[in-house]
Amino acid sequence: MATTITMPQLGETVTEGTVAQWLKKPGDSVEKYEAFVEVSTDKVNAEVPAPVTGILREIIVQEGETVPTGAPIAIIDEVGSVPGATPAPSAPAHGSSPSEVVAAAAPIAPPAAAPAASPATHANGSAPTNGASNRGAAANSAEMLRGVSPAVRRLARENDIDIASVRGTGTNGRVTADDILAAASAGPSAAAAAHLNGDNAEYVARTAVSTLASAPTQAKSAAPAGSARATYTNPIAGETIALSSARKLIAQRMVESSNTAPHAWTMVEIDVTNAWRWRNREKDAFEVANGVKLTFLPFFIRAVVESLAKFPLMNAAWTDAGIYVNREVNVGIAVALDGNLMVPVIRNADQLSITGISHAANALIDKARRGKLGADDLRGGTFTVNNTGANGAILSAPILPPGTTGIITMEAIVKRPMVVADDAIAVRSMMNSCLSLDHRVVDGSVASGFLADVKRRVEAMGPSGSL
Repeated sequence: MATTITMPQLGETVTEGTVAQWLKKPGDSVEKYEAFVEVSTDKVNAEVPAPVTGILREIIVQEGETVPTGAPIAIIDEVGSVPGATPAPSAPAHGSSPSEVVAAAAPIAPPAAAPAASPATHANGSAPTNGASNRGAAANSAEMLRGVSPAVRRLARENDIDIASVRGTGTNGRVTADDILAAASAGPSAAAAAHLNGDNAEYVARTAVSTLASAPTQAKSAAPAGSARATYTNPIAGETIALSSARKLIAQRMVESSNTAPHAWTMVEIDVTNAWRWRNREKDAFEVANGVKLTFLPFFIRAVVESLAKFPLMNAAWTDAGIYVNREVNVGIAVALDGNLMVPVIRNADQLSITGISHAANALIDKARRGKLGADDLRGGTFTVNNTGANGAILSAPILPPGTTGIITMEAIVKRPMVVADDAIAVRSMMNSCLSLDHRVVDGSVASGFLADVKRRVEAMGPSGSL
């Protein structure tokens, strides 16, 4: 029996998905619940598990293609099925996945036989120069990949390493995590990616210029539909850093936001001396009692949600029908990762104390770094807080996440001499806070009033407060 796998809906508002990478090839065996394809949307990247055990017969949607949710993307022949037989229609089994659609309307064509290894393959493993070498190499590559653990496959994808090109040092030549890390540490592509990721560029190094030069037709065919040109030519020596599917989606959403919402920007400086002292006084006992570190982020978010209650238009969204004011206050927190940028959401943040916000934020950041965020963790954000100061920034002009009116930053906390009461000069802990806003929804008076209110609330925090 054949099972047609469809594009899953990774989130209630998601209407399409992109096949980022196939983890299996046609002819490969697939175990039930084993990840066999990676799918990307504008909200989340996720590995899709197989609903059945069988053989991947056909890939319908190629890597990089975007299709609506529910569209067929692959066909798996279940173990024990008879190729060519037409199964009788039957009611779906209780508890079956909605992505399992049985192709029962037409006879099932038998899967293509796996290509036999070329008899001309050299004893030392080198490939002959005729056309059969490619078929033999593909078969050998598929056979090797079957013995590689999912964790090693993921590590290879994260470092953009072709497993087939790595010499394994494990049992029977199996590729191990150490082999992938060793391959990633070598070569200019890895060095370039490491440099860019250090600057939060979130790119993934993929193919060197020499590879592109040797296969210009492949580079051209890989260009997206409607692209003005397939490759970028620069007379200066360098290297092309290919775009990951996540980076493409981020770029698309940022361009849409920038072109759609008229951005405006404003800033205040906040004296966080008392709040910072409060946090420093409580952090050790807090970590012992709660098992998580107490950062300044939950203090700032608490002030933000209190100000959103006073300025509800900052918690709104522009629509064609009018300005939609959200009843819930769901705060997105930007988390920079290698190769991606996630904005998980603290739901109903206005109902949480500083301690509650700390627990929620730490849990989401931990899930993001472990690659465990789900669609529910990323949906429904109504306002965004970005801790740009974690990297030492003192001034930022962030782009609005689509569907929101404001994004506020926490810049680096630095000590500066300031004029205080009675014209005295004192050393104070100061932090800039920047706000980008959708000028269609709010004018400068509302935005600056909101930001001034956040400043007032943070400056009022101190050791006498309650966590």
